[in-house]
Amino acid sequence: MASEGQTSTQYIQHHLQNLTYGKLPEGYVRYDGSVVQQETWTLAHSSQEAADMGFMALHLDTLGWSLGLGILFSFLFARVAAKATSGVPSGFQSFVELLVDFVNNTVNDIFHHKNKLIAPMALTIFTWVFLMNLMDLVPVDWLPWAATKVTGDPHFFFKVVPTTDPNATLGMAFTVFALMIIFSIKQKGLIGFLKELTMHPFHSGKWYIDFPLLVPVNLVLETVSLIAKPISLGLRLFGNLYAGEMIFILIALMFSAGLVMGLFGGVLQWAWAVFHILVITLQAFVFMVLTTVYMAMAHDVEEDH
Repeated sequence: MASEGQTSTQYIQHHLQNLTYGKLPEGYVRYDGSVVQQETWTLAHSSQEAADMGFMALHLDTLGWSLGLGILFSFLFARVAAKATSGVPSGFQSFVELLVDFVNNTVNDIFHHKNKLIAPMALTIFTWVFLMNLMDLVPVDWLPWAATKVTGDPHFFFKVVPTTDPNATLGMAFTVFALMIIFSIKQKGLIGFLKELTMHPFHSGKWYIDFPLLVPVNLVLETVSLIAKPISLGLRLFGNLYAGEMIFILIALMFSAGLVMGLFGGVLQWAWAVFHILVITLQAFVFMVLTTVYMAMAHDVEEDH
């Protein structure tokens, strides 16, 4: 399918565009020259339409694949839990138990507080992010091509890797951020949380120095540090998976450049896929570990240091 009826630029842009559902205003001139008679919610049929739909537009492919993979993970793990036996595990149960032990040991090494939510959350994050990343190993044309055949629209947008969408990665990261704030206030109290933002790292112990001079500086430094955590967490995952997807797309272009380039592209695609297995696993692990570290920081109080 690579470059079929498209230039290389159009092919790349098509593969990088999400299936967007949003609102177009009355009088908007659409991709085919038609004019929207009244404000309406519809699917975007060009990247410009998707951009003009604004912040409230929904990426249906990101939502569909992320929710679908989350349901698949929940179903498989619930099935294993329901059929678990006390004997020697085998098959998929053995794999799940190894994964649970791995995640549990990792959490125990990082998180030294009592909270029954953290280990299950870490397991969910690692498995869910890994499954979303794993979609990057599906050849870039297969599922989009199938979607065009099902819909009958040759220009149907259909991205299948949710973690190449910053809306998904930042959404997960800001959920982690919200939990950080909740647990910080729960463990330290609202006053303790505010003191952490205003009395660190600089503190003289003298109110006439702290409040007019040091508190504003501390507040700026700590606020920037706090907000940087979820942003870096989400953008790190997005950047690595987006770059990986981009390389797969560029390699796919080689298949339309003749037999020799196609064979060379096949070798490159296989080599990059093998290497990318490490990337997708590592990125899921990093997201899980950093989340656990942030939860540990949220539970830390002055007495712990």
